[in-house]
Amino acid sequence: MTAPLRVLVADDERPARRFLTAILKSCQDVELVGEAANGEEAVSLITALRPHLALLDLQMPEGGGLDVVRRLPAEHLPLVAFVTAFDDHAVEAFELNAIDYLLKPVQEERVRHTLNRARERLAARESPATRSAALLEAGATIDRLRTRQFADRLPLRHRDSVVLVPVRTIASIVAEGEILHIRTAANETYTVTHRLLALEARLDTRRFLRLGRGTLVNLDHVTRMNPMPGSTYTVVLANGQELPVSRIQSRVLRETLLKL
Repeated sequence: MTAPLRVLVADDERPARRFLTAILKSCQDVELVGEAANGEEAVSLITALRPHLALLDLQMPEGGGLDVVRRLPAEHLPLVAFVTAFDDHAVEAFELNAIDYLLKPVQEERVRHTLNRARERLAARESPATRSAALLEAGATIDRLRTRQFADRLPLRHRDSVVLVPVRTIASIVAEGEILHIRTAANETYTVTHRLLALEARLDTRRFLRLGRGTLVNLDHVTRMNPMPGSTYTVVLANGQELPVSRIQSRVLRETLLKL
C-alpha cells in the first residue's frame, strides 16, 4: 500500500484555509498533517512535521510563502505550491520556474491536479537542492518583476483556465464584502474572492479612482457623468455600466474630470 501524501496548509484567511483542508480531507491517500495561519507557524510546523507538500499562501502575516521558503534549509524544504490572488508577477515567475500555484478562488480540480503532480515529483526523487534552487529563483524573479510600479495584467479565473486580463481593459471593480465583481470594456465579467484595498494598491491611482467605499472605476472608460440630487453624480462607462458616486468622491471627480 502506498504511503499517504502528507500535506500542510498555510493561509491567514480562515475560509480559504477551511476550503483547502476540506478538499484534502476528502482525498484518498492524503494526510492533512497541519494548518498554519501565518509564516512563523508555517516554518515551525514544516520543520517539526516534515510534510511532503506545503500549500503556502503568498501573502501572510509574519512572512508570506516566499519568506517561509527562504527561511527553511534545503533539507527541510517540502514540495511547495503557492496560493495567490491577483499577482500577475507571481504567476509569471512560477510558470517560468515550473513552480505549482493555486489561484484564488481555488478550484477543487486544480488542487487535485497539484496533489497528483506532487506524487509524480516525489516518485522522480527530485533532490532538495534542485527544489530549493527553483523556488528561490522564482522568488528572485518576482522581486525583479515587481520593480514595475503597477500591475499590467490580472490573472483571473475563467472556467477551467486562467486568463491574464490587461488592466487597461478593466472598466470597473465592485466589491460585495470580499467578493469582487470585475467587468471589462467588452462586458466580460469575473467574480473573485479578494480584498478591494489589496487590489487597489496594485493599480495605477492616476487611472483607477474610487466612486465610493466599494467601487473602483477606470477613468479611461468614463464617457458621461449625470448630475444627481445632493450634489452627487452617476458615472456612465463606455460598456454601458452606470455607477453611483458618493458625495465626497463627486467632489474629487469634479476636480479631475469636469474642470476645464
